[in-house]
Amino acid sequence: MRIVMLGTGAALPDPDRCHTSILITLDNGRHLMLDCGHGATRQLMRVDVNPADVSDLFLTHLHHDHVCELPFFVISQWILSKRGSLNLHGPAGTKEMVGHLFENGAFAADIRARSAYPARQANMEAIRPAVREYKEGLVFEDKDIHVTAALMDHIPVEISPCYGFRIEAEGKIVTFSGDTAPCEGIRKISQGADLLIHECTFTEAFIEHRRKSAVGTFSHTSPAELGKLAVDAGVKEVIATHIGHVDSLSPVLKRAAGKHLPVELMGPHQIDAYVKEIRSTYKGPLRIAHDLMRIDL
Repeated sequence: MRIVMLGTGAALPDPDRCHTSILITLDNGRHLMLDCGHGATRQLMRVDVNPADVSDLFLTHLHHDHVCELPFFVISQWILSKRGSLNLHGPAGTKEMVGHLFENGAFAADIRARSAYPARQANMEAIRPAVREYKEGLVFEDKDIHVTAALMDHIPVEISPCYGFRIEAEGKIVTFSGDTAPCEGIRKISQGADLLIHECTFTEAFIEHRRKSAVGTFSHTSPAELGKLAVDAGVKEVIATHIGHVDSLSPVLKRAAGKHLPVELMGPHQIDAYVKEIRSTYKGPLRIAHDLMRIDL
């Protein structure tokens, strides 16, 4: 199994990180994706994967930095001659979102124009994702893969339920948290995982700043909390991802993020702070994610 971190950033535009998206490639060549934030399609091509070859996409929740690439990704599959529909697994609200995007939605004019050509008429199913809305429990199972979802603690459920996934394939267990504060759901699906890919958006200092400023959710996991979770769950390896721009030196981002982040603390040294805080409890294999990072299990 190969895992590629297509995007490792958070909600703001970041010149050094795409939004959240993860590629899982099984040994038989099957490609699956977790989330579809900005940049995912281009990143697939950078690792020599045709977007049309992705069979299943699993969405953790409907925040824009996890789904905003979806229309471009699906239309790209279509014009790259994908056969059949993308299997799109998402939380409540996914069907409504998809209904506003394609033949009856935002890109209807584009689709009408392109579908005038025989090559596009031959695979219209490719712009009609097969949406399967899931709840807690078993999300998907076939001969290759078993996916279980658990509720996370991120934003109010009535706005959008947020989930994490436990993915079992080829004798390995990979857990992806989506976005969450520490909660029972992530503890449950992390137990004994070979690889825990977990959001670690801000250090505690950044979380405290957002808590006081009330400019956005602070329901995220600090590095110290992630280290404790990894120890308690007995995971074999940890990747911290969804890095909340804390390491950026971008002048544009710093000027724009003044109310969102304590910009005077931003810089590459924050990666050392992540490692130090995680290492206060967890001593096993650890990586801080960057775009196009590859992991082989």
